[in-house]
Amino acid sequence: YLIPQSLIRRFLPMDSRSASSLVMSLRPDVAHKYHPPPWAEGKLTNLPKHGRLHLANLPTPLHAIGTSGITSVSKNKKDGEKKEILNRLEELDIKLYIKRDDATGGAELGGNKVRKLEFLLAEALAEGCDSVVTIGGEQSNHCRATASASRMVGLSPHLILRTQRAEAIHDKKDNIGWTGNILFDRMVGSTIYTCTPGEYGRLGSQKLVEGVCKYLQRHEKASRNPYPIPVGGSNGVGSWGYINAVDELMEQLASINNGNSTKKEEKLTFDHVVFATGSGGTATGIALGMSLSYGSLGDGHPATKGQPAPKLHAVGVCDNPEYFYKTMTHLAQDMGLSVPLSTYIDENDTTSAVERFVRDSVTVHHGKGRGYALSTDEELDFITQFSLETGIVLDPVYSGKALYHFVTEVLGKDPESYRGSSILFWHTGGALGMYEKGNDLLGRLKHMSSVKRIDAYGTKGASDGSNIVQIIT
Repeated sequence: YLIPQSLIRRFLPMDSRSASSLVMSLRPDVAHKYHPPPWAEGKLTNLPKHGRLHLANLPTPLHAIGTSGITSVSKNKKDGEKKEILNRLEELDIKLYIKRDDATGGAELGGNKVRKLEFLLAEALAEGCDSVVTIGGEQSNHCRATASASRMVGLSPHLILRTQRAEAIHDKKDNIGWTGNILFDRMVGSTIYTCTPGEYGRLGSQKLVEGVCKYLQRHEKASRNPYPIPVGGSNGVGSWGYINAVDELMEQLASINNGNSTKKEEKLTFDHVVFATGSGGTATGIALGMSLSYGSLGDGHPATKGQPAPKLHAVGVCDNPEYFYKTMTHLAQDMGLSVPLSTYIDENDTTSAVERFVRDSVTVHHGKGRGYALSTDEELDFITQFSLETGIVLDPVYSGKALYHFVTEVLGKDPESYRGSSILFWHTGGALGMYEKGNDLLGRLKHMSSVKRIDAYGTKGASDGSNIVQIIT
């Protein structure tokens, strides 16, 4: 049969053009040799040994968000009309762009985690594993994506979920339920293990994952060779997903700028790049990728030639900035970041060369608010207003919390320093987490989205101000 050339170029290895190879290349459990971007070669030396699976829908869109002509809408009756988010940016002549990694893979795989899983599960398959064990919060996007991706490639998923309801679920006074991400966890047959936040804090995620792996090796014939994945998929292998993502962004910039104009002043550039960080892997990939692609340690990507590197802002949704700097340094070391000592070390600086490079590459902001997965009223107001103005839903745990903090705290406290700038926000997905916030959102939704009854037969006696709409049939 005939194979479209576009499909061949998209999916097939360069040395194979047969129909059978095309079929194999479309299978999610077939790994492909991974070639790092030229700008990362020799600078990140611990390359993924087992290639990469094709699980995500890539490239994800890069959207420009209009900041003018937004209709003013009241969020609640008590406060009346408030100053809208995009109008605030327009007043400062700020251009906002969003990298839509919420669109990586549908409901099952969507979000940033699938980019990491392409590398992690390639390693699991290469090592002959039969199952996967990972860990996260009760509404973990990472666990949901891992469970679905594991089933796609023939591995059984085992998920450790941290929940305050662990004892009540065990005692049959409560049940794990089917809300949001948990529904998808269960739809693909995940075995779920619960632990309390206290147990998670005292033992640590690594010991819990190792413990379940040992349990499976002793007691489960079908899962005798489990592959452990750390919280968030954040290790030296998984973080390559966002080296690849940055290269994707660079190619998009090159395509846009080459196609639109050769005039420097009309080229698309970014002054700031903003993203959430929770377990640190995505932030590490973006920070290293952006810094290297802009030529911090040698030749960068051609699309960045002659351009200053944007300032990177990682907004922590848990823990504190120092924790993230240390975590990102550890991950950068796992990836084999090679930094010239003469450039990043002096006799008065005891910080390692890698840590200094990380700290110079990204600013981490303290944006956790009430805590991980806990939302303030102000954060929820921001999320609902942003969706009203843009049609883009931000999740309350990561992207919503991160953009809220950046706009209201970072930009809000020093607006003039951002005037006339171009900001890229990297949306990392997580919309299924909105379901758990339904009761908290209910009051806001009543004033944002009204519900009216059609009086199809003219029998209900509608009056001004009622929720009955009379129509002529």
